[in-house]
Amino acid sequence: METTTTQNFKILEHLKTGKTITPIDALMEFHCLRLAARVFNLREQGWPIHTDRITSGEKTYAEYSLNQDKETWPN
Repeated sequence: METTTTQNFKILEHLKTGKTITPIDALMEFHCLRLAARVFNLREQGWPIHTDRITSGEKTYAEYSLNQDKETWPN
């Protein structure tokens, strides 16, 4: 099983490419069951991650993206 640090790194690298990520993406690609917790960790480090709420039928889920203005990224 991957450590939290490894999952944070992989999720951040994914977001840095301009892609978005949803909980199902995180589960399928990174075996991450707690995407919101990983995003919380990254935000604590200063990463400007935006959350959109997506509604599909009766279900609502989060979709995360990273502000691509590198001047807003932590050093």
